Amino acid sequence: MARPVTRSARRAGPAGDHQPVIGSLPLILALSLPLPLLQGGLADRVGAAPDGEVRFRYATRPGVCGNGRSIISLECDDGYCGRRPGSFNGHDEDGGGCPCEAGPARVALQLRGGKVTRLRAYVGGEWRDRGGANVTDLGTVSSVVATRYLLDLAAGGAGAVGGAAVFAAVLADSVTVWPDLLRLARNTAVPNETRRSAVFWLGQAAGDAATRGLTDLVDDTSVAVEVKESAVFALSQRPRDEGVPALIRIARTHRNPELRRKAIFWLGQSEDPRALALFEELLAKP
Repeated sequence: MARPVTRSARRAGPAGDHQPVIGSLPLILALSLPLPLLQGGLADRVGAAPDGEVRFRYATRPGVCGNGRSIISLECDDGYCGRRPGSFNGHDEDGGGCPCEAGPARVALQLRGGKVTRLRAYVGGEWRDRGGANVTDLGTVSSVVATRYLLDLAAGGAGAVGGAAVFAAVLADSVTVWPDLLRLARNTAVPNETRRSAVFWLGQAAGDAATRGLTDLVDDTSVAVEVKESAVFALSQRPRDEGVPALIRIARTHRNPELRRKAIFWLGQSEDPRALALFEELLAKP
């Protein structure tokens, strides 16, 4: 199953904390149109397709590029992949300096019995010949329509499909996704794998509201511990003035000792003077 495996310039964390790390993304233009107008056409077209592969494409946000295969970077500059690009679809490539294209995003859905069983996302390049396999190409759709469909697929799909759909939605141009990501993260009916993916990308969203949403997730008693741990990690990726105070509060006051330990670990990676002051305070306690 296609899922992002990206590398971070930050220090590596302990087992269980390794997740894709990308710089903050400017997320603009809310999904404000009525849901039936946005989703119905694409969802119906996908649902009407025969079993096999269903394809569509849409515009990507600035800075997103890829080599059309296994590499997608969200920090593209002058047609070359960013310093630490993403590795996708099970292939690990050293993408530093690899030429890449700024879109479009291409999504391939595997359909079986009317249900999506697999999703892969690519950026740039062209579709490959499937050698006689059953392929339905829906062409280019608007980024708003694509994002609405992908987020709804994430809400209703299996964990691996849902996580891949969340990532594909984040690539889209001119769409604000973080409110939907927060709703996904809070939804206990959604598989934990999808919720953790939503939490991670929520941590990359711009703005204080995203930080408040992550903090609320950690405090919510109805949220699974694994999702809360993802939220603590996501807070560690926020700008220091947002993330560090939130982590300090968790380290001091949260009821769950494991979450306190996670917060302390990520504070240790921050090299922030406020974190050092907290450590001195904790060590001085009898």
